[in-house]
Amino acid sequence: MIVNVEDARRAARRRLPRIFFDYVDGGAFAEETLAANRADFARWTLVQRVLNDVSTRDLTTRFLGTDHPLPFMLGPVGFLGLYAGHGEVAAAKAAHAAGIGLCLSTFSIASLGQLRQETSGPLAFQLYVMSDRAIGDELLEQARAAGVETLFVTVDTAITSVRERDVRNGFRSLTRITPALALKFAMRPLWSLDMLRAGRPEVGAIAHRPEFGRGVLEQASHLSRRIDTRLSWKDIDDLRARWGGRLVLKGILAREDALTARAAGVDAIVVSNHGGRQLDGAASTIAALPDIAEALGDSLEILFDGGIRRGADIVKALALGASGVLLGRAYVYGLAAAGEAGVARIIAHLSEEVSLTLGLMGLSSIDELKRRGRAALRPR
Repeated sequence: MIVNVEDARRAARRRLPRIFFDYVDGGAFAEETLAANRADFARWTLVQRVLNDVSTRDLTTRFLGTDHPLPFMLGPVGFLGLYAGHGEVAAAKAAHAAGIGLCLSTFSIASLGQLRQETSGPLAFQLYVMSDRAIGDELLEQARAAGVETLFVTVDTAITSVRERDVRNGFRSLTRITPALALKFAMRPLWSLDMLRAGRPEVGAIAHRPEFGRGVLEQASHLSRRIDTRLSWKDIDDLRARWGGRLVLKGILAREDALTARAAGVDAIVVSNHGGRQLDGAASTIAALPDIAEALGDSLEILFDGGIRRGADIVKALALGASGVLLGRAYVYGLAAAGEAGVARIIAHLSEEVSLTLGLMGLSSIDELKRRGRAALRPR
């Protein structure tokens, strides 16, 4: 039974081949920042207030230019279609049934066009800037054709860090299924049957390009090598000029970069350290958030990701200045454990926890929480 995110994580670990579980579960080098993303939430305690009417709680909040029934959305995670058959579609359907959006990763099995054929809810797109600008232009056109209004540009991965679990498992170094890997797949029969039913997985955005090879392992390896290591603020200026929708920079940890992002005319930033998968030893996102929020005030919208496992984590991020939260591993564990139903369960679970946490704090809405701000918390 899945009653919390950790239950879903354990179920995902039992169901997935290790190469794919470790890819989503692991972090860079010693995984210190990965661990800090979770542990540092405990630096803040919730302030309990009583004798307020909290018989009803309103979780509606506004971010990315519109009202949302919940204070979170599903953030971009690559290769969802490897965790469950047609995983991107399953996750999007669960999100849209709850009235929230999904941001599709560049490294996805389903393309934006395929996803739009299957769903009608809000979609955003996460872009890695490629050294071959023609590929980037093509990705932007795919986003426009799918009706995407918000583009998330990941800015903390120009250089890919070492993720030691992936090195051991051969993720992104393998370009085909070896006999040893096939044997490991066979040891996960339910997952293997699910994948066989879904068909040969490929990176949907570039599956039509023969130079990237065939199959998801080879395509992902080629695509990751094309991420532009020279990415700079000039490229953000160029994107701002060419993209007419909302532009969000994902991967901001320093107040100086937040202020530069504001000057560049972007619509929002995501305080993110790529889930502890890049600079190991960097600050946790919940530790970085207050300083960035203080620097920006109300002048630029701040979104947040990293380490979210409980509704109280979401409440703390909102109190410290985030407008909304992006879920990552939390919903992927649900997807791997039980497909669309698993994602729906995680969304419902976190929604219930946020609502109960607000009520027990004497708050009746997300808006009231945001107005109270840091006064809703105490440093431990």
